[in-house]
Amino acid sequence: MSKKRQKPVEEKKSTAEYYKLHKKAVEDLVSADESNSPKVSEAELRKYRSGTRKFKFAPWFKVVFVKFWFPAAVCFFFIWGLSAYVSNMLDLLAATGIALGMVTDLLTNNVLRFFESKEGENSRFMMFPKKGYLSFPLNILYSWVVLFLVFTLYNVINGAIVAVTQVTDQVPLGVEPILFGLFYLGFDTLLIEAKHLLKRIVSDAVKTTKRG
Repeated sequence: MSKKRQKPVEEKKSTAEYYKLHKKAVEDLVSADESNSPKVSEAELRKYRSGTRKFKFAPWFKVVFVKFWFPAAVCFFFIWGLSAYVSNMLDLLAATGIALGMVTDLLTNNVLRFFESKEGENSRFMMFPKKGYLSFPLNILYSWVVLFLVFTLYNVINGAIVAVTQVTDQVPLGVEPILFGLFYLGFDTLLIEAKHLLKRIVSDAVKTTKRG
């Protein structure tokens, strides 16, 4: 009789220890962070991820592609699409500049932020990285500047070709999305790098003044 009583007691004790053990495991899992977790290599983590990712685009390639593709798309829909309806070139460029500024503020910059592995990582690729009411009109003004530089380059290239070939009855290099996107990307990159350079020069000058 004593053995029969002892067996249920032992079962209850083992069940309590079982739940206590698993409760502790759950608490450890909930409280886990980088400070109290063992380091696991990227190769080991890759084994347990869903799917097989054999190829991964570099972050810089994503930035370059996004900043090329959106201006190329604007060229396709506005410069090509509206040229049949808007005869005045200045009006066409004004509308295109507005579209480029809107796309930059609403699409390009937000896509770059989406690609970030940490907040602010891609801010260096934006002329106006801070989101706000002013970024919208500033991006439109900036797009007009870049657009002016792009069409100036087209005119310089066409002028040089005409000077060499002496053919004046046609435009040697017309505006098309791919080359337009590359030109826009090039001037955009140059202006952003110039901004960073100017900021470094001013920062160094301020530090030198404080030391002196």
